[in-house]
Amino acid sequence: MSQKHVIIVGCGFAGMGCARKLVDHQNVHITLIDKNNYHDFKPLLYQVATSALSTEEVASTFRCRFAGKANIDIKMAEVTAIDPNKRLVTTREGQSYKGDFLVLAAGCVVNFFDTIGAEQYAFPLYNLHDAERLRSRIISVFEDADRDPKLIEQGALNFVIVGAGPTGTEVTGSLADMFNEAFPKEFNDLVVKSARIYLIDGGPAVLGEFSKDSQSYAAKMLQERGVQLELGILVKEVANDHVVLSDGRKILTRTIIWAGGLKANPLAASSGLLRGHGGRINVLPDLTVENYPGVYILGDIANILSPDGKFFPQLGSVAQQTGYWAAKNILAEIDEKPKTPFQYDDKGIMAMVGRNAAVVEIGRKRREIKGWFAFIAWLGVHAALLPTFRQKVVAFIEWSWDYFGKTKVLQVLDYTDAARIKWDETKK
Repeated sequence: MSQKHVIIVGCGFAGMGCARKLVDHQNVHITLIDKNNYHDFKPLLYQVATSALSTEEVASTFRCRFAGKANIDIKMAEVTAIDPNKRLVTTREGQSYKGDFLVLAAGCVVNFFDTIGAEQYAFPLYNLHDAERLRSRIISVFEDADRDPKLIEQGALNFVIVGAGPTGTEVTGSLADMFNEAFPKEFNDLVVKSARIYLIDGGPAVLGEFSKDSQSYAAKMLQERGVQLELGILVKEVANDHVVLSDGRKILTRTIIWAGGLKANPLAASSGLLRGHGGRINVLPDLTVENYPGVYILGDIANILSPDGKFFPQLGSVAQQTGYWAAKNILAEIDEKPKTPFQYDDKGIMAMVGRNAAVVEIGRKRREIKGWFAFIAWLGVHAALLPTFRQKVVAFIEWSWDYFGKTKVLQVLDYTDAARIKWDETKK
């Protein structure tokens, strides 16, 4: 049997999952296209931003992951156009790739909800570059305030996090631990005590997808760490030196972390395929698109109906499982067997709130675990999900050093473009 050509656009959890399941089948040839040459483990990006893990612990190159596999070609390029009728994609450089199957797993981009100034001045936390830039900004403002404490009056040590979902909550808790545990050993005590963290969300609670008990626990743990919760409040404007809230208040700050939401990759809009909720592409139960044979849409760019009539959430676990399922259906098509509807194995949800504090809700019935045991469970699960043995080992070493030593050894100020602030510049 001749090889069938599968084009995979995007290699996050969904694209990687699909490629890994297909690459061991010699009747398939894969062309994997991504604008980066690496896969980043997004659930741990906030730990890069807060100096708990290094870049190498959350990113691995595609070529390393698929070393020795002759039936996969890896192209570092940005796909700018797709033709679902021909299963053809075109890159920014003008190269085109056509396959027997097209798998679109291009993910999401940050959604600033048209908030004035947010795209220009806020720090999103969606990819490795975002995490590295944010880490440098956090370190820089402390270095600046330590050199000149008068800068504290200009909001140097005010940190505003927009969005109290899992990403916003986790980065908030990690920042609070950083300021309470590590920095007092490293910076002037007066400087560290001046740091303020504001967690802002338009909803009534942190971790809105979790149970009421988990929400209350997370809020309590954050407040005990000195975090000021601003719930039921929106950020209306972001400037280079402040944010304006929906109740008219202004917070001086030079570090606005945007965890306020995501939207479908622009490829969804330009694809010509029918879109629905969130601008994502509507798919059939088997993850294909109606009237477009051989086209699969996976992960965060897809609208996938769950058995309860709602859409599956934009979670890494959902994306990864869609990748596995699409690979299974592609192989079924090649063997001229029927495809099967996607079935999600819901293992639950979890979020780290800080040192010795996490919330875990296991399985469809959402059995709850909170506190230290949830903290250990979170560490174990995320270490297990890291793709390489080296990353698992080094992550445990870094976490142990951070836990027992209460220090941050990864505070390298390398992204100077993001870190540098002209404190005397004209305020906009």
